[in-house]
Amino acid sequence: MAETADEGLSSRLTRQAEDALGKLAQDLLENPLINGAITRAFDAREKAAQAQEVAMGALNLPSAADLERLTRRVRSVSQRLEGLEDGLDRLEDSVHRLGREEGIAERLEGIEEQLEALTRELAGVREALPGAATPVPSSQERLEVGESQ
Repeated sequence: MAETADEGLSSRLTRQAEDALGKLAQDLLENPLINGAITRAFDAREKAAQAQEVAMGALNLPSAADLERLTRRVRSVSQRLEGLEDGLDRLEDSVHRLGREEGIAERLEGIEEQLEALTRELAGVREALPGAATPVPSSQERLEVGESQ
């Protein structure tokens, strides 16, 4: 029971202290002299920041805002480069996969050899036909035109 009384007393004291501090802060802010001093202090701080920025600009030194913008742009470029690298890696993997497929080059060579063999065979059949005339190149072919009436 003593612990509960101590916790109640502690929370009551904390609450009273917070209320007193809040009332003091409210009274200070309502005081025109304190309020004017705080306003002048903030104005002076703003003017000092502007003067510092002008001085750094005159010395050709970047301000904190300039450095922050530059940092954001560098991050953006870095992310875009990472995206491009990822795309190139995927493209490279695809090219390697196509190159690794078994026998693509060999299959193409086999097809070419078969086409050449078929061409030779057709030429042999054409020569073996009785009464086969030598073929006229397509550039020299002429169409027969019927007689006009």
